Amino acid sequence: MTLNFKASERSAEGLNSASSGSSTGKRTRPQPIAAYLVLMVAVLIIPMIVFSVLLLQRNNTAQQKVLSTLTAAAAASMSEAVDREITGMMTTLRVLSKTPSLFDSDLSPFYDRATRALAGTGAHLVVLDQNYDQLMNTRVPLGTPLSKTSDPDTAAVSIEKRAAVVSDVFFGKVAKDWVFIVALPAFPEDGPPRVVMMTREAASLNAALVRRKLADGWNAALVDGKNTVITSTSPAANTGQHFFLDLISRGPAASGEMPVTHEGISYQAVVQGSELSGWNIVMWAPMSALNRPLRNSLRSLILGGIVMVGLGIGAALLLTRQISGPVRRLARDARRLGSGEMVKAVDYPIAEIATVSHALAKAAERRQASDNEVRFLMREVAHRAKNQLTVVSSIAKQSARSARGIDAFQDSFQKRLHGLARSTDLLIAGGVAGVEFRELLLAQIEPFQASEPDRLEVDGPQFRLDNQAAQMLGMALHELATNASKYGAFSVPEGRLSATWNVTGTTFDFDWRERVRRSRRRPERRGFGTEVIERMLKGALFANVTRTHHRDGLEWRFEIPLDRLRPNAATEEEDDL
Repeated sequence: MTLNFKASERSAEGLNSASSGSSTGKRTRPQPIAAYLVLMVAVLIIPMIVFSVLLLQRNNTAQQKVLSTLTAAAAASMSEAVDREITGMMTTLRVLSKTPSLFDSDLSPFYDRATRALAGTGAHLVVLDQNYDQLMNTRVPLGTPLSKTSDPDTAAVSIEKRAAVVSDVFFGKVAKDWVFIVALPAFPEDGPPRVVMMTREAASLNAALVRRKLADGWNAALVDGKNTVITSTSPAANTGQHFFLDLISRGPAASGEMPVTHEGISYQAVVQGSELSGWNIVMWAPMSALNRPLRNSLRSLILGGIVMVGLGIGAALLLTRQISGPVRRLARDARRLGSGEMVKAVDYPIAEIATVSHALAKAAERRQASDNEVRFLMREVAHRAKNQLTVVSSIAKQSARSARGIDAFQDSFQKRLHGLARSTDLLIAGGVAGVEFRELLLAQIEPFQASEPDRLEVDGPQFRLDNQAAQMLGMALHELATNASKYGAFSVPEGRLSATWNVTGTTFDFDWRERVRRSRRRPERRGFGTEVIERMLKGALFANVTRTHHRDGLEWRFEIPLDRLRPNAATEEEDDL
């Protein structure tokens, strides 16, 4: 008790010196809970807004990539549709160019066949001679006076290449509209060649552009090799006008996506060229239109974030009012707990604060229980110390009685003290809960056990012993293990030990069975081990002890009433708690 009081005084002095030292140092000014709640709202919401902005940006970039891919696919689809139209016109020209009446002086049969073949297609057929004069034109009746073709260059190129050639868009004199032609030369066996040209209005290709619905903000135009608009989905790019985005040079452009600026406005353009016609599909959209969804989303996100921050601050202030009052009361309860007074639990509306209040009340109860337990443990320590001294005294007397000399006394006394120490370690580790029998058994056998694990068999259910019973059984097990190392299972290489136990009804049954190849008869004199087993187990624990000498080893059987071994009722209740 004197030592405890001195330790308490030293602890109090240390705390006082620490508190005085901290008071002399610079103290951080505490902040109200409202400041921390507002900070928490800001820390939670602002990073979420920033993260959402980044996600929107990444999502917009991904959508732009997807949109660009879809736009490129749409441009390729439009180009294929136009190429199919041109290919159909070329096929029709090849069929008609094989007509023998094409080279007759009377073109009436050819005119009739061409008119029937092109009926309902919107296309017309023109035949030129080697001087590029029109011999016939299905737009007008046969025999109508006709002049030279409006596009002699295309006819000349077709004769030079001896293949079908697609012209750029031009204004037709006969059609009185913007048209294009596909020219194919026809060479007779003898005589000058003729050129068969199929002509169509440029507007007839508009169906190829509007066949697929374009995304918002996007437009499409079909332009020829001179960057002249053939047809378009935008009123800003009319047929026959020069396309306002200077992307195309003579011939097909390289397909792909490209940014372009015109009159200070940025556009995103997709170009799909055609090797067949030399034309290009151009799809474009202003960047302002492409970025409009992102701007709208950012605007909504920022406005929503401002509203969320405002609501969060309002909720933080309201929560502050709900917390500050109970917290002050908890502080008063904590001071009362520190002074040793009892504290009653209060059911606050906030569950966590109510939990703290109940914890303080429980702590007050446990403090009183702890004080009672400390007093009980002090009495228990004194009682155990007296018991240990009594046991050590008995060990000394019995060891001296059975020893043949000083050395033998020292050896046996030291070993038995070690066995007692191992039991004591388990008693201390188990505390008031008691000692597990398996742990006690293995602790006493371990110093004598053979290195081969298969020579030892330990089997039985979990069973917890009372501290006093564990001390007695520990000494008995130590003597059994000592004798096994001298005369029995651990004294020969082939020896085996089986330690099994079971609980039947109100009795604890324990069997110690040693097996050796040839059993040696142990001395019949009563040593300290026999005294321990006979006096302590039989006398104190009311054990029924049976010792049997078999041909292959010794067997001990113990039958001990359970009420002599189990922990007391108070300990069991503490275990349940």
